[in-house]
Amino acid sequence: MNASLLVAGLLALAVLLGSARLWWSLRRAAPAARPQGWRVTLLLLVQAAGAVLLYFVLFPPPQAREAGTLVVLTARSSEVPVQDSAAQALAGEHVVALPEADAPPGTEGVPDLATALRRYPATTRLRVLGAGLVARDRDRDAVGTRTLAFHPAPQPRGLAELHAPAQVPAGRRFRITGRAAQLADGAAELIDPAGQRVDRVQLDEAGHFELHGTARSAGPTTFGLRLHDARAEPVEQVAVPLQVAAARPLRALVLAGAPNPELKYLRRWALDAGIELDTRISLGAGLQIGTAPVALDAAALGGFDLVVLDQRSWRALAAGPRAALSTAVEDGLGLLVRMTGPATAADLERLEGLGFTATAGDAAGETRLGAGFARAGEAADAMPGIARSALTITAVDGVELARDAAGAPLASWRAAGRGRIGVSVLDHSYRLVLAGRGEAHGELWSRTFTTLARPGGTAGEVHIPLAWSQQRAALCGIDDRARVTAPDGSDTDLHLDPASGARRCAGFWPETPGWHLLRAGAEVVPFYVRDAGEAPGLQAHAVREATLALAGGRTGPAANAAGAARATVNADGAAQATVNADGAAQAAAPGPRWPWFLAWLLLASAGWWLERSRLGLPRS
Repeated sequence: MNASLLVAGLLALAVLLGSARLWWSLRRAAPAARPQGWRVTLLLLVQAAGAVLLYFVLFPPPQAREAGTLVVLTARSSEVPVQDSAAQALAGEHVVALPEADAPPGTEGVPDLATALRRYPATTRLRVLGAGLVARDRDRDAVGTRTLAFHPAPQPRGLAELHAPAQVPAGRRFRITGRAAQLADGAAELIDPAGQRVDRVQLDEAGHFELHGTARSAGPTTFGLRLHDARAEPVEQVAVPLQVAAARPLRALVLAGAPNPELKYLRRWALDAGIELDTRISLGAGLQIGTAPVALDAAALGGFDLVVLDQRSWRALAAGPRAALSTAVEDGLGLLVRMTGPATAADLERLEGLGFTATAGDAAGETRLGAGFARAGEAADAMPGIARSALTITAVDGVELARDAAGAPLASWRAAGRGRIGVSVLDHSYRLVLAGRGEAHGELWSRTFTTLARPGGTAGEVHIPLAWSQQRAALCGIDDRARVTAPDGSDTDLHLDPASGARRCAGFWPETPGWHLLRAGAEVVPFYVRDAGEAPGLQAHAVREATLALAGGRTGPAANAAGAARATVNADGAAQATVNADGAAQAAAPGPRWPWFLAWLLLASAGWWLERSRLGLPRS
């Protein structure tokens, strides 16, 4: 039931109760004291007419008006190109300025878009100029089904886009990408929490960049992104917040056909990384060193997250353990096969059974890891050499784990059921440690283990967008008992917005910048709030993208040509657009309320006077 029907029912009930009260008083009065019939009839009519007038005060009848366009000026509207300017409003257009707009003198100001639409209820089209509609209360929701054309201002100089992982396992290498505006021939640098530069790249022609770093200790960590212009002068530095998660304890089983230095340094890395490594090395003639041998069945494999096989141990697997291993992979176990030597026909057949195709190339030789493992500003040929087999491993649905300096894949993986299977052709990665490049060795194996290992628990559903202090942010995926702890220790209770539905969102206005803690049930999620004046280009891009989404991805003339939206008249007084025979757009919008209120006030005053007068009553 909508509001108009509810109010009409309440008013009808009030008239009915008032009439019943008058009738009851007449029944109880003595016949000689009863008023004349015309007085009773007039009082009943006044009650009914007053209810009708009060209804039209609340819901005035719609009137046909010319459907107009509302021009909305937002921040930096004066920077919009001349061809998109709304300085001279067209016929039927009204120009309003939101509080953050740099509007010309005399422009009508409004506190928010919803207020402007109430002032001009016949509006069916919106033309937004400037930076876009900010997340102020429900400015974006007020657009509704109206057509919106967006004329954006140019991007400000500096950082425009930034994409960084929300969470990084401790010890893992991470990548951040982004785009800078109006910084031709500029550069981008990644600064670690200690203030040291860890990576630097030149911006491409479009201003894009890609930087790499390594996450160290677990906990909230703030890196820095510094932009330079063509003269190497610093332009802007913004925070890059990362939540470094403690590495999940992994259990890995390593089967090797013989002891070798590669296995020695792999064991040393696993010990430092907190990985429980179960190593079994065959010495031949049935002899084995390492942990006590057990049968490779479903029960034993269920206790591991990853199994690593070198080429000899993979060949030596009997049919039973091989089938158990395949079943365990389907259930989520990770498998890595290291093909470091020449492959036989049986090897190629088994690889095809795993979903990989092996192509024999030149003789095995030396290679170097690609740029993803190099230090800042280091050429690929400066990396220590490692060995690789002559095989090239591919898969139709495969994903590369590592490339060499020439771009050839060194390791790939593919999904198999709930698990993952990886095949690697590189060897002698321990040379990286001997050459003083232990971080590259650790990154190589950390990437391999965390990618292939059995997946852990599912990630939480809490969604936190970019947030700035003194501005509204929407936190979604929370419960009705969620609260936020600020850096100063103060707590703020969050209240779910009923309109968000299943997304379960709440509005939050942070007062101070820095790391905050969102406590949603048993989950504690750190998130970073930027200072109000930090990264203006990043903030402008977020507002721009949100407004573009309302415009359906169209800007300027393209959005104007999209056609007028159609709405329906409802109890809230929303406009309804129609088209006349001559093509002129018409809109049915609520009429003025003041005539109905004046009529109701006069009628109520007359009824009040009549009830207190002696007209129509007996003289005695």
